Amino acid sequence: MTSRIPVGLSTASVYPQPAGAAFDIASELGYDGVELMVWADPVSQDIRAVDRLSSRTGMPVLAVHAPCLLISQRVWSPDPAERLRKSVQAAQDLGAPTVVLHPPFRWQRKYADSFAELVSSLEDESGIAIAVENMFPVRRPLGRGRSVQMTAFKPSIDPTDVGHRNYTLDLSHSAAAHVDALELAKRMGEGLRHIHLADGSGAPKDEHMVPGRGTQPCAELCEMLARNGFDGQVVLEVNTRRASSPAARREMLAEALLFARLHLDWQVGRRESRHR
Repeated sequence: MTSRIPVGLSTASVYPQPAGAAFDIASELGYDGVELMVWADPVSQDIRAVDRLSSRTGMPVLAVHAPCLLISQRVWSPDPAERLRKSVQAAQDLGAPTVVLHPPFRWQRKYADSFAELVSSLEDESGIAIAVENMFPVRRPLGRGRSVQMTAFKPSIDPTDVGHRNYTLDLSHSAAAHVDALELAKRMGEGLRHIHLADGSGAPKDEHMVPGRGTQPCAELCEMLARNGFDGQVVLEVNTRRASSPAARREMLAEALLFARLHLDWQVGRRESRHR
């Protein structure tokens, strides 16, 4: 069964397996497509190789996640603006409608100063939605058991503080930030384009748990999206690094997909039951 809202699998969800494994698993489990996380994995940086994976498995690329993690600061270019331009070009080449992007780090001053204008102009030129993602603060240890909360992002962890045309809502990040995900979704409004569906316990770290295993309103958000006619993509971005085997990883990703389908398709089920 394919839900009206596309449900994709992030290639980050199969780490430490490479991107190719994500395409295979997504196809085997019945996902609607894949989000390409561009990072240290050489295949993720090779758009022709990714296109071949997409063709072989029948899994379209729903989104390209730009290389903006700390571990990918030199992927494609040391210049973050150039990395974004290459990500937009990759999305165009792969037929993906969306690029997922983190806000600038505080030390990327030149990039941060022109960030909003760059995002807007690239959207105008390409027709690709550049969906800026909500982030979370980190705690800096001060010694003797003390720490201070700080943000590594400029101007803040909340992209609605600036105001962009398109947004990504990540529920693992909202958990770590102690932010009400449903209220954040409402602030994003019609600009909400992309969902990273995952869970978190509220611990001050990025957990990316299978949805339903933490404290986030994953079910409520999915049902709200279905009720409101959401026309973007929902992508499972979950941490399976501790899976004991590839089979155990598949079980986690199958559970995540089942959760998404159940709560995104609940209105379809209600309509069908009324017509019986």
